[in-house]
Amino acid sequence: MALLVPLAAVAVGCGGGDGDGGKDDGGGGSGSSKPVADSKDAGPGGGVLAELKGANGVVVTISSAVRDGGGFVTVQGTVTNRGKAVFDALEWRSKETGVKSRSAISGASLVDDRSKKRYLVLRDTDGECLCTTGLTNIKPDESRPLFAQFPAPPSDVTAIGFQIPTMPAVRVRLSG
Repeated sequence: MALLVPLAAVAVGCGGGDGDGGKDDGGGGSGSSKPVADSKDAGPGGGVLAELKGANGVVVTISSAVRDGGGFVTVQGTVTNRGKAVFDALEWRSKETGVKSRSAISGASLVDDRSKKRYLVLRDTDGECLCTTGLTNIKPDESRPLFAQFPAPPSDVTAIGFQIPTMPAVRVRLSG
């Protein structure tokens, strides 16, 4: 855990405003998003915070976005292939050079519209993302859990944008 704190500082420093208020869909992918962030019952053990719908029947359901006491936010959910072909999440990887994580959601980000700041997925000391890996060969009608850990925005931020490359952004309410 002590090794993650310096990484969090670096990731926050890398999060620059892109000037679009977080409305970029992360790569021009077609799809839709369905935020349900206002549900007080949503979150851990309580349902769905948001749903991202991508091309070819791929759906990401966000079940929690929890701020912990250590200054991190962990987003958890499920990716489901509702399409007819096998899905590989290769386009969801980070475009950063030198990043080792492959077939992951390492390209996901949180966007604070108010401060125009983007929070990138945290990395461990080996450069691997603190996120789900191995999202390849997802067969039709198959679901897999996913998670990503980010530096936390300021404590007065209660809802934040969540983006995965090629999918529209959604707004999720932070708990914790």
